[in-house]
Amino acid sequence: MSTPSSHPTGASRLLTAALVLVSLALAFLFLGSSLASNETPKDALFWFATTGLACLAVWGIRRLAAIEGHAVFASLTATVFGLWIVYFWQLLTVALDVPRVLLPAPWLIMQSLWEHVPTLSEDFLQTVVKAVVTGWLLGCSLGFGVALAIDRLPFLQRGLLPIASLTSTIPLVGVAPIAVMWFGFDWESKAAVVVLMTFFPMLVSTLAGLQASNRLERELMHSYAANYGRTLWSLRLPSAVPFLFSALKVNATLALIGAIVAEFFGSPTSGLGFRISTEATRMNMPLVWAAVVVSAVTGSLVYAVLVAWERRIAFWHPSIRGQK
Repeated sequence: MSTPSSHPTGASRLLTAALVLVSLALAFLFLGSSLASNETPKDALFWFATTGLACLAVWGIRRLAAIEGHAVFASLTATVFGLWIVYFWQLLTVALDVPRVLLPAPWLIMQSLWEHVPTLSEDFLQTVVKAVVTGWLLGCSLGFGVALAIDRLPFLQRGLLPIASLTSTIPLVGVAPIAVMWFGFDWESKAAVVVLMTFFPMLVSTLAGLQASNRLERELMHSYAANYGRTLWSLRLPSAVPFLFSALKVNATLALIGAIVAEFFGSPTSGLGFRISTEATRMNMPLVWAAVVVSAVTGSLVYAVLVAWERRIAFWHPSIRGQK
């Protein structure tokens, strides 16, 4: 027998969301403007109130997470969880006088982000738009094409697939300096590193997806006298769509990480990796964290866009239909 808490009504859902939002408002009213200053009190009352807010945060997130079947509440749960993390990060770094070198407060990071918008915009263009996008597209396309060739010509599995697997074992810290020597210090060398990192995941996922269709379906296509191309287009590629999107999502994060790390080994005077390494040596940690925030938000947005595309393109697939 279902309990009201497991299947809440519409009114209880709205009440839960309202209570959680009110608790957030009370939290941000707590200490008011002193959140961004060093005048936060540290007496017993402060720590008692902080503990109460932590319990309130846990209660609200658990109540929101218990609401199933509504994408709006799932997004609200993630948003509230992130806000609570930022809130306690700000509160505790100020209250405990954490040095900026170790962990700057979110308020300082946002200030640095706002003050260096032109610089970070140029870094974003250099790293993401040029290196990451180019390398991601080339690496995924190359992996997909090689997978089709291996599937069409099985003898390539014995020779080409083991060589392709070697690309996944090459350490990034070893290949990045080599790419810089080959392609120069500009974004081309970072794109080459991204191609190397994204090639093998797409290759493996595509091969697995092409084998996802069951034997009865393939025999049915054979009984219709369908050739390899027709079977590939009408049956095997549609079955491989979820595998392809899984590789695209994984490669999106790998590409961003690879390009940023590659910039540590040689870069012009712009780029997120260049900014992180340079400002870290200057102990300008708020700007370092601002660059990290830009890369993290970019990766999250790209992942969300790919998830949305997957749901629109492969809406018919059982793995997508089963998602609420």
